[in-house]
Amino acid sequence: MTQNAEQPIAPEAARFYDGGVNADKGQSEVPPDPASLARIELVRTTENGCEEFKMQRRIAYNDRHLGELLVPRRTRTFCSDLTSVPTLLTWLVPKTGEHLPATLLHDGLIHLPGKPTYTSTDGYVVQRVQADRVLRDAMADAGTALIRRWLIWSAVAMATMLDGSGTGWSKGRKWYYRLAAGVTLLLVFALGIYAFFDLFDAHIPKLPWMGDRPWFVEVVGGLSGAVVIPLVLALFWGRFRIAGAVVGVSLAVLLPVTVALLVPTLIYQLLELTAKAPKVARGLALALGAAALAVWLTLSLRQL
Repeated sequence: MTQNAEQPIAPEAARFYDGGVNADKGQSEVPPDPASLARIELVRTTENGCEEFKMQRRIAYNDRHLGELLVPRRTRTFCSDLTSVPTLLTWLVPKTGEHLPATLLHDGLIHLPGKPTYTSTDGYVVQRVQADRVLRDAMADAGTALIRRWLIWSAVAMATMLDGSGTGWSKGRKWYYRLAAGVTLLLVFALGIYAFFDLFDAHIPKLPWMGDRPWFVEVVGGLSGAVVIPLVLALFWGRFRIAGAVVGVSLAVLLPVTVALLVPTLIYQLLELTAKAPKVARGLALALGAAALAVWLTLSLRQL
């Protein structure tokens, strides 16, 4: 059974179909029906303060290499958080959309309590790396746009490298992948922050590709570094080099946007927390208002 993770596929929506319902107390078995469209039936829960969704019906997917994949094994009790993505990045990858059937399928393949692997209807053992590949192919079949599905797959592949469970890798290989992914993230993040201060002429040694040049030249130089450096680091990701390139370049390019979104998000979260204490909330609001007024007056008077 050969698999080429980089080979493009022709999308086939019919590979998703109704997976039926498993037999349970007071519930009769409803077998999969390849002639019927997949049905996503979810019940929202907020156990322990976290929002999750219990799948009431199974999803069936006919994988090109593994045959029929049927998830979850047990409906009504299996929970998913839909597409696992940080709140700050939901503008880029929303938690639901055309990729939802594929992400629910992936959840069912890797989130098995007490069991590191999943076995397909045809008897194939699905390890985590294969589940990640299934996710990418399934997103294509579900109609997910090319860039979005590669972003999602790359993030998931990186999570697999950092975790290492359910992969069948040796301890040495697990640590190699962890180091490759971890070092890439740290270097890209650190250089991105350093480049930000360099752009605003902070009193620090200049990055060679930015230097002490006109601001628009420094921006172009910074963008070139945001592409070249992650591509070099991705070579150390081995079989996951494409994921390394996508994750590294995306992180480097989107870092300023993410930081810009982080500031108002933190302010909002702080206000939500202090709203439970009215006096603290009023004090904080007055302090922020006074700070804003002081900055506005200072900058305005300098122009007079």
